[in-house]
Amino acid sequence: MSASPRIFDPRLYLVIGEADCAGRSLGQVVRAAVEGGVTLVQLREKTLSRADFIQRARELKALLIPAGVPLIINDDLEVALASGADGLHLGQDDMAPAKARANLGPGAIIGVSVGNLKELAATNLAGCDYVGCGPVYATATKDDAGAAIGPEGLALVAREVRETAGLPSVAIGGISLERLPELKGSGAAGVALVSAIAGAPDPGEAARALRRAVAKARLGR
Repeated sequence: MSASPRIFDPRLYLVIGEADCAGRSLGQVVRAAVEGGVTLVQLREKTLSRADFIQRARELKALLIPAGVPLIINDDLEVALASGADGLHLGQDDMAPAKARANLGPGAIIGVSVGNLKELAATNLAGCDYVGCGPVYATATKDDAGAAIGPEGLALVAREVRETAGLPSVAIGGISLERLPELKGSGAAGVALVSAIAGAPDPGEAARALRRAVAKARLGR
């Protein structure tokens, strides 16, 4: 399978829901994070009704359009379709990426989570644009996250994804500013974060510092 022609920048990928925002509004946090250098945003809401999820996604999409930052929806195809989001991120227990592609069309950005080489071998990546690899470190922001694979495990999965599917990998799970240098040489195209940005006292400054660290670690190259 060749690499997708869809163009997107996964270097600094914010995964966020209202509950991650430390009492601030989602829009306030996302706006600051994008101004600080976030390149991709995934909306993950596990407790909202579908109608409320769609409304929140539409509001976030409107906020992101002027910045040219794509909006990805976590897990829910109906929300992605109804909100006009730019793509969908899938877990191991969700629909096949090819089915999501068939529903969302050729321009959508489709991602899938893979925890290790065994999961990767069992995952059909047809229709995907990127693979989320992790958790790299232990994380409390996702209840069903598997065992941490560490930078070494990330490098193994990222290399296999690149060599067999021609796709970029995004590191996720417990990543912080302090840990980013450990990912240098991993082959990841970017990092996905929740609390390191959404929970920071100043999300914009946190994003700026992380963008500098991503560049220093030569991720996305």
